[in-house]
Amino acid sequence: MSFSDAIVPACLHMLNSLIGLLTKAEAHCKARKIQPEVLLASRLYPDMMPLSKQIQLVCDIASMGCARLTHSEVPSTPDTEKTFGELQQRLAKTIDYVKSFKPEQFGGADARDITFPVGPNRNVTLNGQLFVSTFLFPNFYFHAATAHGILRHNGVEIGKLDFLGMN
Repeated sequence: MSFSDAIVPACLHMLNSLIGLLTKAEAHCKARKIQPEVLLASRLYPDMMPLSKQIQLVCDIASMGCARLTHSEVPSTPDTEKTFGELQQRLAKTIDYVKSFKPEQFGGADARDITFPVGPNRNVTLNGQLFVSTFLFPNFYFHAATAHGILRHNGVEIGKLDFLGMN
């Protein structure tokens, strides 16, 4: 299996799954007459980021991860989304961006050094294999699972199969 085959389909699958989760969340708000902003600002705990930021981070991790692995310019996307529709558009744009990478761009990425920020004043350098297994995928799935958890906690009727994109 190529490095591209290990990364791109996994990212695309979860990004599409999140579009489905947001669609159900928006319908939940309409059906129960909940202001969408309330759900988008919901958190699992006060010191955690809200739902909207969880989605933005999933998008950033996928696009920045692919860019870093292919030594492409790392995109910068301002976090301006305030509606379900805007977040779904961001997910769609991220899907298009991730799809734009060619398998050959990932050639040698497993051994290539990747330097990335882990806070405002700290960078870490890992080879591509460690970057994917200890940073990219854990962070990507953490924020996706947290978004799912926020929606479940707030009564949106979704389950594990929705998270897995199989519903």
